[in-house]
Amino acid sequence: MQKKKGANVKYKIINILIVIALSVLVLNCSGPANPESEKAASAVALEWLALVDEGRYGDSWKEASELFRMAVKKEQWESSLGGVRIPLGNVVSREVSSIQYAEELPGVPDGEYVVIQYRTSLEFKKSAVETVTPMMDKDGRWRVSGYYIK
Repeated sequence: MQKKKGANVKYKIINILIVIALSVLVLNCSGPANPESEKAASAVALEWLALVDEGRYGDSWKEASELFRMAVKKEQWESSLGGVRIPLGNVVSREVSSIQYAEELPGVPDGEYVVIQYRTSLEFKKSAVETVTPMMDKDGRWRVSGYYIK
């Protein structure tokens, strides 16, 4: 039973990561730029990334979108993110490489999304790409709906 539950957790997390990866592929197919939304979403993404950088994975889950929290349980997120981020060490630098507003992304409900990619350097990984996807949540606030690092 435990093994099956663990497999389901990995499946859900992989699905979220696939959605984020597909989001990157549709950037060229997205609607027009929306500078106001991009600016607001970017500020939220940086606040959220600060939680991740500080190792406050549970807090990053609490601050994520409802869609995200419904897809991944807090304990699953803490375990998965810790397993990925801790070995990479502290962030040395982070710079936006692309930002794109979209109203449609594969595998998620239509809405307002901003897909942001950062060129990030970490202690033990000099060159990484982080993708953070804030969305306009049901409460009218921008919240992160996905995160991927490669």
